[in-house]
Amino acid sequence: MRLRVEFTTEPFDLDEAPTHAVTAREVMRRAELDAVDVGPFGNTVEGRADAVLAALDEMLRASLGAGATRVSLQVNVVPAVTEGNGG
Repeated sequence: MRLRVEFTTEPFDLDEAPTHAVTAREVMRRAELDAVDVGPFGNTVEGRADAVLAALDEMLRASLGAGATRVSLQVNVVPAVTEGNGG
């Protein structure tokens, strides 16, 4: 199974990325994921379910420890590509 996760950490600071946001992004960039897209208002990662879930666990613990007061997540199962269906 593959997962795609969109996440944000709060509180926001439009002038400078807060420590909790930088920490969350660093965790995801170090993880063994297939895709990591970092943006100012949200982040998206994708990969094997076991790798994504392990990275989420580490990211949540690290960002909350670095001062995040809220972390919003959306987790989606990525449909498998099969022969005759784009694969």
